[in-house]
Amino acid sequence: MHINQTLPISSAAEGETLADHVLRQIQSAIVKGDIAPGSKISEPELARAYGISRGPLREALHRLEGQKLLVRVPHVGARVVSLNRQELSELYQIRESLEGLACRLAAERMTPEQVEELRGVLREHERDEAFQAGRGYYLQEGDFDFHYRIVQGSENRMLIRLLCDELYQLARMYRIQYSTTPNRPGQAFTEHHRILDAIADGDGELAEMLMQRHIRTSRLNIERHIP
Repeated sequence: MHINQTLPISSAAEGETLADHVLRQIQSAIVKGDIAPGSKISEPELARAYGISRGPLREALHRLEGQKLLVRVPHVGARVVSLNRQELSELYQIRESLEGLACRLAAERMTPEQVEELRGVLREHERDEAFQAGRGYYLQEGDFDFHYRIVQGSENRMLIRLLCDELYQLARMYRIQYSTTPNRPGQAFTEHHRILDAIADGDGELAEMLMQRHIRTSRLNIERHIP
């Protein structure tokens, strides 16, 4: 396993357990590529890098398995996930279907105030330095994530669990990896605005179709860049 020695290690947030803190740090390193896909996980190396004991580390690693960021390989141990072409295509097919549904529900259920907050998220994305320079799309997580906010706006607890918890960091890992494809950042931003306009109009059918098309376009773009 190789860990970028310049990896930032932040302090624990208020009320955060040590295992929570370790989880957040390693999760970020995996998602952003500081710990490379396919890397074998070395508990001693991680313990030294983050200055933690093995107990909280093992709890964090177990939870990262639950988030699909780590996989157990027989006779090898834990490795960072590295999806092949078919697996990545299947992940995006799941997103296309479920996020389309979430978008339709959001168009029916989001309040005007929530829609305006989502417009504010897109304005924040547009101001991002990397986006303005054409180097990539703004990819902060949680409430700063356009997709995350729409799923939350669906008010469907099972969709929220699947898309904002179980599959969220895995999907985000690959969204970050392929966000720098030439021309894709600007195209994705335009697509986001069209989706939001459909939600604001309460047109669930159009919102669903636009979200499905948006994710399908991303999938096809990724497939063109995978051997």
